[in-house]
Amino acid sequence: MMKHVKKLCILISILTMASCGAPADEAGDADTIVFGQTAWTSTEAPTQIAKQILEEVGYNVDIVLLDQPMIFQGMQNEEIDLFMDAWLPYTEEALWDEYQDDLQMVATSYENVPLGWVVPEYVEENTIDDLAGKADKFDGEIVTIAEGAGIVGLSRDVLEDEDYDLEGFELVASSEAAMLSTLDRRMQQEEPVIITGWRPHAMFSRYDLKFLEDTQGHFQYDNVYVLSYEGLEEKFPEVYDIMSQWSIEVEDLEEMMYEFEHNDVPFEESAAQWIEENRDQVDAMLGQ
Repeated sequence: MMKHVKKLCILISILTMASCGAPADEAGDADTIVFGQTAWTSTEAPTQIAKQILEEVGYNVDIVLLDQPMIFQGMQNEEIDLFMDAWLPYTEEALWDEYQDDLQMVATSYENVPLGWVVPEYVEENTIDDLAGKADKFDGEIVTIAEGAGIVGLSRDVLEDEDYDLEGFELVASSEAAMLSTLDRRMQQEEPVIITGWRPHAMFSRYDLKFLEDTQGHFQYDNVYVLSYEGLEEKFPEVYDIMSQWSIEVEDLEEMMYEFEHNDVPFEESAAQWIEENRDQVDAMLGQ
């Protein structure tokens, strides 16, 4: 809880400095757009593209790094204008149910993306049912990302599902980077390991991985949406018009993630390259 309070204070400080330190025409208050961003690479890449597109037409753009529940709260309070990576209707159903009266789907980034529990191809188990009685084999761990993400909540539902009989397993929440470090270390030794995974993600370019079939239907394919608060179209009509036309191919995002993770190509650079290679789409978004 203290961690969340601290982050909220940081967010408020950032927004206060942006809006109260100088006159509007000097500080750019009326033209500053704030994106909420999680630490997931699937969020960083599209956020950077959107940032550069809006900067191209003269907006100041701030990006604040927060846990996902705080981003939803920030949008509800209109302290955050846009979030590029909402998985609906299934993965983040609980968050959407809580905030949907105040938020809206501005655009669909991409459709029908998988998520769930992921293992190396060399692991003999193919379904979550196959894990019953095998906690010792996997050190009793399902390694996942930070608390608050939809995939973490769904994973808890899986662990509690009596039809799966997953006694001895526990969910180990960490950062995305720590989860991938565990995956890499275990795979170098060809040891069994279970993580939570989703596409788009560079892990599927780097490793031979497979999703464990979820026969009880907890993990379902989602669409990924750009979210904002109700009224963005009145507060920032041009931004709404631009972002409502947004979309991207999953393969493009995975390529950007791969270049970031393996060739140290920053997302700022790959975003600029994507804009150059998709100039016709960007110009259409800008009405040019």
